[in-house]
Amino acid sequence: MRLLPASLALASLLAVGPVAAGEWVRLPGGEFQSVLRYEDTGGKVQVASFELQKRPVTNAEFADFVRANPDWRRDRVPALFADRRYLERWAGPTEPGPEAKPEQPVVLVSWFAAQAYCEAQGGRLPTWNEWEYAAAADETRTDARADPAWRERILSWYAVPSSQPLPEVGQSPANAYGVQDLHGLVREWVDDYAAMLVSADNRDQGDPDLSRFCGAGALSMDDRENYAVLMRVAMLSALQARDTTRNLGFRCARDIPAGARP
Repeated sequence: MRLLPASLALASLLAVGPVAAGEWVRLPGGEFQSVLRYEDTGGKVQVASFELQKRPVTNAEFADFVRANPDWRRDRVPALFADRRYLERWAGPTEPGPEAKPEQPVVLVSWFAAQAYCEAQGGRLPTWNEWEYAAAADETRTDARADPAWRERILSWYAVPSSQPLPEVGQSPANAYGVQDLHGLVREWVDDYAAMLVSADNRDQGDPDLSRFCGAGALSMDDRENYAVLMRVAMLSALQARDTTRNLGFRCARDIPAGARP
C-alpha cells in the first residue's frame, strides 16, 4: 500500500534509536470497573498484566532521547507532529535549562513525541484502562476510589495554578503497586486518548444518543462524583495528537512477554 507523505514522515520519525531510562513496575492485571461506561461492556474491563514506568518521564530523560533522535528537536520536528509550543520552555533544542529542571516531568510534548519516546524504550503509551487501573490505588489499597478523603485529596490538586513551577518527580509516596505521581503532578498522555469522546454536559450522561459520537466506542461517565477523573478525560478528549500543554506529560507502558515469570 502506498503511504501518504505524512505517513512516510511519521514512519521515519518513529524509527527511533534506543534510549534506556526509567524504572519499571509490574502490575498484575485483573477485572476492573472503569469510571467510563463503554457501550459494549458497561464499564467492566479486563486489564492484562503489564509494566508501567514508576514515575513520569523527566526533562533529563527526554533530553537524552532528543539528542539520540535529533528529528525530535523542537527546531526540526515537523509542524504536523508538534505544535509551536513544543518544548518551548527549554533553553535550547537539546538543553532543558533553568525553566525545565532535569528531574521535573517533561511537559509541552505532543502525543507523537511521547509515543516515539516510549518506542525507544521498547514500550508504548499506556491505554486509558491501564492508566486508570494503576491510578485507582492509594498507598495501601489497589482500589481506593470509594474513599471520599482520597478523592478530595486528588481533587485539591486541580486548584493549584498551572503557572506554578512543577515539583520534581518521585516526591509522592508509591501506591500499592509501587507507582508514583499518578496524581498531583501532571496529567498524562494515553495511547487511546482520541477514542475518549465524552459529553461535557452532565445532562447527557447515560443518554443513548451519545452513540452519535463514535458508535460502540462512545463513552459516558459512570461515576459522576469522580470529578478529578472527569476533568482529566475531558482534557484528553479535547486534544489533537500534535497539541502540547504545560501540565501534560507522560510515562510509558509495555506488554509482558508470553511465558514471562510473574
